[in-house]
Amino acid sequence: MALRFSGPPAVDHSRPRSVLRGGVTHVPAPPRRPAFPPRRPRPRQQAQPQARQPAPRQHTGRRKRPRWGLRAAVTSSVLVLAAAGIGHSVVTTLDTGIKRIDAFKDMKNRPPAGNGMNVLLVGTDGRDKITAEEKAKYRLGGAPCHCTDTVMIVHISENRDRASVVSLPRDSYAELPAHTDRNTGKQHEPHPNKLNAAFAEGGPNLTVRTVESMTKVKIDHYLEVDFLSFMKTVDVLGGVDICTAKPLKDSHTGLDLPVGTHALNGGQALQYVRSRYVDGASDLGRMQRQQRFLAALIAKATSSGVLLNPVKFRDVTRTLLGSVRADKGFGTSEMLDLGRAMRGFSPSSSEFTTVPLSPEEVTLPGIGSTLKWDPAKAEKLFDALREDRPLAARDKKAKATLVSVSPQQIRVQVENGTAKAGLGKRVDEALRDTGFLTTGTPADAPNAATAPAPRTVVAFDPRWDRSAKTLATALPGCEMRTVAGQGPVLKVIAGADFKAVRPVRAEDTLQGEFGAVTGDQVTCP
Repeated sequence: MALRFSGPPAVDHSRPRSVLRGGVTHVPAPPRRPAFPPRRPRPRQQAQPQARQPAPRQHTGRRKRPRWGLRAAVTSSVLVLAAAGIGHSVVTTLDTGIKRIDAFKDMKNRPPAGNGMNVLLVGTDGRDKITAEEKAKYRLGGAPCHCTDTVMIVHISENRDRASVVSLPRDSYAELPAHTDRNTGKQHEPHPNKLNAAFAEGGPNLTVRTVESMTKVKIDHYLEVDFLSFMKTVDVLGGVDICTAKPLKDSHTGLDLPVGTHALNGGQALQYVRSRYVDGASDLGRMQRQQRFLAALIAKATSSGVLLNPVKFRDVTRTLLGSVRADKGFGTSEMLDLGRAMRGFSPSSSEFTTVPLSPEEVTLPGIGSTLKWDPAKAEKLFDALREDRPLAARDKKAKATLVSVSPQQIRVQVENGTAKAGLGKRVDEALRDTGFLTTGTPADAPNAATAPAPRTVVAFDPRWDRSAKTLATALPGCEMRTVAGQGPVLKVIAGADFKAVRPVRAEDTLQGEFGAVTGDQVTCP
């Protein structure tokens, strides 16, 4: 069913506007933009004076920025808005609230344009506007820094049917181009630093230049978001569902989630996406949780009916865009173009990954340890963005059940416990297709012919009990049997009750060439 909202109908660019519709003759007028999809890349144009676009805001003071980043709100301001296809009058009122910034001033020697559209998203501070009670409840104290740790590229495909989100770790080793320090006025030659230092030294312009230099991907638009709106947005949506296969507890943020499904309100969601000390994964684990939350937020927005309620949709979008700073070229017309083309957007239309990293780290004097990108894999990733190719494997299998240990880490030997020929091979192949490291050489269990096993058994060494639970989840109804001293290889004795293997996945599993996952793969089943 097509979504309908108040406001003038979308312009049909495929025919003159003088065509009779409902007995009313419309005065011919040139369209604002070509029809979508598809849209071919266009050279960057200087912003034209328009009455409906406010002049860029002048900032008289330095904005405070925290040491935490949040991707969900800013990306949703693009994706949720685009999915709605709302009327021009609604978008125009939202557009007037966006602060403008010239992020592309005097930029030269830029990468060539590719297919699709690339948006650079940067997260900024908003904790100075949060109440003292909220700061205490959600552990939002501490002094903010004048840098950003949220840098990511969102690629919107040429046909507007896919969004690829690539996270760039804040501690990535970067070569900052020559620039004037915006704080001291000092001229800097090119020098190494962490990626998040680009914003501190040169603001949006240096951040764009640094990312383009590192990725060779041309940035079409820049969005900078104050994350104060995040908690309010989640609450307006009625909360967001998050699933976890292991307890998540972080004393720094106050996060404390047991295993299971949780409906998080705005404050709890903020704790979830900020947590870095849940496990040893630190910032990388936090980025994965942020990506999972973004997928869940998109799922909630596209399935809860909020897009069918113009009043509620307006409230959600105003909250998201209330503290956005964007480049001059990202205005009402661009929002409407995206919206009309992406009405069918869903979690499966989105994909998430982090730039591949090298095991090597580089320590910079006075700066500390930095993360090096894997040169070959990173180049292939950004080639795919330029060429508008999907990053995640499109798997048509049923949604997988969440487990605590990745199947890719579990070794399995299969035995046929029955007299049924070929059962062992069938089970071995099914487990391997789900991701388990089977030996590929199933055997017959002792006494299988004389005493066939009525029930499938998972035999395991107690030291590998977590792996055994993952394997048992993939084999519903199986019997779990401990065998002391068996070692790390788990054994499956296929019984007469075997029907099929249930797909399972872990929160930390990496899929596809770039470790990318689609939104529907990381939301609650």
